[in-house]
Amino acid sequence: MPHIAIDNDQPGIRGLMLHRPDTAAPLNHLAGVLLAGDAVLSAGERELIASYVSHLNRTPFCAGTHGAVAAARIEGGQDTVAATFADPATAPVPPRLRALLRIAAEVQAHARPVSDEAVAAARAAGAHDTDIHDTVLIAAAFCLFNRYVSCLATAVPTEPEYYEEAARRIIGEGYSTGRVRTAV
Repeated sequence: MPHIAIDNDQPGIRGLMLHRPDTAAPLNHLAGVLLAGDAVLSAGERELIASYVSHLNRTPFCAGTHGAVAAARIEGGQDTVAATFADPATAPVPPRLRALLRIAAEVQAHARPVSDEAVAAARAAGAHDTDIHDTVLIAAAFCLFNRYVSCLATAVPTEPEYYEEAARRIIGEGYSTGRVRTAV
């Protein structure tokens, strides 16, 4: 049961955003820029980073939603997402993405500079400054989103179909602030 009264029956961050559209607007804008805007990293890679951080933060709503979007946008689909959650060091992802996932994990774990070793490994794997910047910002933003969802004890669907539908909605409509379309 959520810690606050929410004026709708939607789970996770979706319910919170429908409850407070004034705060939803900037959060959805940020999600849209980070996950669907112009970037060197593909939308699938960015969604995988977001879902991996959410998995590390033990936020099943965000891990499920963004994992489903990543699965729809990356080679290997759900198997790749599951392998990344289990162990990104052995997941079937390119070395550059593997190195960026390491950076994302460091951001998730501690609010301090990412290690020189992780940055060097990312550069050696072909990551550029923008890749490193975007990874750090996605990881940091998802720590915020995850805490928003988890700390207010929002409802968490357990049916895979919920997350598959959320992925279709996000892929089809993006991250918006409309009453119907809001879904991070």
